[in-house]
Amino acid sequence: MTTSRIPYAELPVTVRRAVEAHTGPVLKVESEAEGFNSEIAARLTSPTGAFYVKGLRADHRRAWTQAREAEVNPYVRGIAPALVARVESGGWDLLIFEAVDGHHADYRPGSPDLPKVVATLRHLAEIPCPPIELRHAEQRLARYAAGPKDLDQFAGDALLHTDWHNTNVLVTDHGAQLVDWAWATKGAPWLDAGYWVLWLIAFGHDPASAEDWAAHIPTWQTAPTEGIDAFAVANANMWDEIGKDDSDPWTVRMVAAARKWRDCRKV
Repeated sequence: MTTSRIPYAELPVTVRRAVEAHTGPVLKVESEAEGFNSEIAARLTSPTGAFYVKGLRADHRRAWTQAREAEVNPYVRGIAPALVARVESGGWDLLIFEAVDGHHADYRPGSPDLPKVVATLRHLAEIPCPPIELRHAEQRLARYAAGPKDLDQFAGDALLHTDWHNTNVLVTDHGAQLVDWAWATKGAPWLDAGYWVLWLIAFGHDPASAEDWAAHIPTWQTAPTEGIDAFAVANANMWDEIGKDDSDPWTVRMVAAARKWRDCRKV
């Protein structure tokens, strides 16, 4: 469900002052339209540089995602913008990141962004799962798997991002950076490549082409066939459920992509 946005200027003065203690005086504010999970999302420019601030009211039901992002950030430096500070003030919970200059990843066939995303996926697969509290993939997919035995396919000790919406991948001259780690998860090491496959299909790849791109990632090469089949089924079930209450065009596209992948796997 999309979270309503408010302008940065509508934050209490005390909260903005707490932010400026880390950024310096804010000279320019650019509201961010993309994303679904933050009540505040803006790029701030100050004499010391550019920053990205996002956050929620402290009593928001998803406020726990702020802590998750803050905790995971030190472990994903190099493929994610650095966290400058977490500000908890005046009933708000805000994260301040170094701003990244780049564009949202283009997942369409033939896009020059695809190799950069592959490189980031390969890098992520090499990062040990940090000793922090994370949801487990088999728990997140439990409602959608065809049967209990399928859940064993999703278990593992790898750090996963899991939300490969193209707006969460910022492509720069130096590579692809991953933002929005709210749904960081612990699970089988090939699952992130699988989540990316689904987005590639949604952007126009046929399932075979999407899986060919995933094959550039070593963890995908070791994925069991029955595990991929089970994952395709679980995702189709999940997006069917989401699609019942959401007629947004990108949701409709994801529902169609998930069904197409499931049917291609002949399961």
